[in-house]
Amino acid sequence: MTEEEAAQLRKENQELREALKETQERLRVALARIEEVEKQKTPPPAFVKAEVKKPATQENKPRKKREAQYNRARKRAVPTQIVEHRMVECPACHLRLGGISLARCREVIDVPPPPVVEVSEHRIYKGWCSSCQKWHEAPVDFGEQVIGQGRIGVRLASMIAYLRTVMRLPLRQVREVLRTLHGFEVSVGELAELLHRIKDYAQPVLDGLKAAIRASPAVQADETGWREDGSNGYIWSVSTPSIRYYEYHHSRGGEVVKQLIGEDYQGVLGSDFYAGYNIHHGLHQRCWVHFLRDIHDLKKLHPQDEVLFTWARDVKAIYEQAVAWAGQEGDRTLSPRQLERVRVAQQHVLEQRLWKLCQPYAQTTAPQHTLCERVEQFLPELFVFVAVPGVPAHNNLAERSVRPLVIARKISGGTRSPRGSETRMGLASLFGTWTAQQLNPFRQCLALLTSPSSLGQL
Repeated sequence: MTEEEAAQLRKENQELREALKETQERLRVALARIEEVEKQKTPPPAFVKAEVKKPATQENKPRKKREAQYNRARKRAVPTQIVEHRMVECPACHLRLGGISLARCREVIDVPPPPVVEVSEHRIYKGWCSSCQKWHEAPVDFGEQVIGQGRIGVRLASMIAYLRTVMRLPLRQVREVLRTLHGFEVSVGELAELLHRIKDYAQPVLDGLKAAIRASPAVQADETGWREDGSNGYIWSVSTPSIRYYEYHHSRGGEVVKQLIGEDYQGVLGSDFYAGYNIHHGLHQRCWVHFLRDIHDLKKLHPQDEVLFTWARDVKAIYEQAVAWAGQEGDRTLSPRQLERVRVAQQHVLEQRLWKLCQPYAQTTAPQHTLCERVEQFLPELFVFVAVPGVPAHNNLAERSVRPLVIARKISGGTRSPRGSETRMGLASLFGTWTAQQLNPFRQCLALLTSPSSLGQL
């Protein structure tokens, strides 16, 4: 190594030492700043959950053995035909096989080829009576084969109504299914007219559903948008656990509620907080899910408001206590009248607790003042589910009931005429009720169309 190279290395070493010293000084200043900030840090708000360290990983416990009733493969279907595959000689040396027994089974599930529609031509003969001096035709009754004067039989009509209502297919798609699978050519207009006839034939059944709704001890109502011939309107739904009933109205006013459940309805009406339901002056249960959802949205708008979070937590605690109390079995030593008094007294206790929680914020500028004023307006209608057994604290059933029609609206965009709206709502009521009762909707529609003419002739 020459003298010049050694001098160059010494110079580079000195520069590196100075850079290291400068870096260490910066690190010292940064650590001092971090320590100063840590001393000034404030504790997190009360609504922020503390960070909990996960426990050290332990040895995995042995997997719990499943119960014998669940420890099996998929159940085999009952075979509609059995195909046996046998062999009597060895494929290699062609000697006769002995001890032939079943080795294994293979299940193949398929559908038969789609059948072509059956076209039955009924030839009705007539004869001349010389005594009566008039023609007589052979008597025939088509009541169980076809609806009215149409040509489409009840089985095909039930299939079309099923595809249109349950499967939500547009009429052109229904026509394509019939043409592709069954070789049946039909116009969209004939399909629409057929659905009108089915609805008219089943009108007595629809009237019975509406009467059953009005006689139910508790119903849930909801409404959603619908379009008729390009104009906005509303689907109104009233439901019980076993009945679905729909009507289309141009109005969203409260008068529609009276038309649906009657002016003197004696049961409990469950709904959201829409003002149209205020026209009902009987027992009324407002939806707690809507109320809690509004609280959740308010918390997202004010994430740093500790008072709001505390209030929201206390409101939800009261609701959960009310649900738990309502789900308890009543004291069997008390008479029904005494049990009713106990439930009503508990309802009033919960109302007082909730209002005590909300009163300080009503008529103020607090973020929750609107919800507290809602509590003030609807306080007698928030805990009816505590006083009346079997009444839910929400109207989830009503919202789930309108969902199929909401999906149908997104697919087809609505209806084109008042008669089309009536037919759509009528068929939705029939098929929705059958589905709610866990019945086969196609078979129920077929049974309805083939029943004796107690529904009247069209």
